[in-house]
Amino acid sequence: MAAAAANAQPRNKLTTNVTLQHVQTEDDLRDTMTSLPRIHADVEARVQAIRADHSDWLCIKGCDGCCRRLAEVPQLTPAEWELLCEGLVTLAPDKFRKISQDMAALASQRSRPVVCPLLDQSTNACQVYPHRPVACRTYGFYVQRDLGLYCHDIESRVADGALANVVWGNQDAIDQGLACLGEIQPLTEWFGRWTASR
Repeated sequence: MAAAAANAQPRNKLTTNVTLQHVQTEDDLRDTMTSLPRIHADVEARVQAIRADHSDWLCIKGCDGCCRRLAEVPQLTPAEWELLCEGLVTLAPDKFRKISQDMAALASQRSRPVVCPLLDQSTNACQVYPHRPVACRTYGFYVQRDLGLYCHDIESRVADGALANVVWGNQDAIDQGLACLGEIQPLTEWFGRWTASR
């Protein structure tokens, strides 16, 4: 999730060139990327632009490849956690209990990859999809300079030249914007502190 959530596949250097969305200056970031709604709007605009040009894009609601193969425990800013809590409190008690069990297991899990505890494995869908963190929203649509931030299937398409015309989102700019929102903490820590205080 946050800046680095995503895939058991290590972030390898891309073997092909990619075009990043324009590189923003620090002043641009301060002006446009200092709130979570603004980051969401920027991400949504990039996602929709890519989807408009590629109707067969792989990353859609219900695709759970990245959710089942996280390289690390998702990392969230305070604003992302607050939004996620809004989704968590709407869940049925049995779903919330299952998430609590999965969070506890994840907190002590040392092996990688990990499965997102918010994934409903029976439906292959995020249980808090409208409240998901930024990393979930950017995954498959954003890249970092010299690092691949998308699934093996998309990376294969890039290597084959099928996505040469994609204007990828700039993950470095998103990460800088998120850094303005406060200290990033692992999802398991946020969840643990929240449930202990309830």
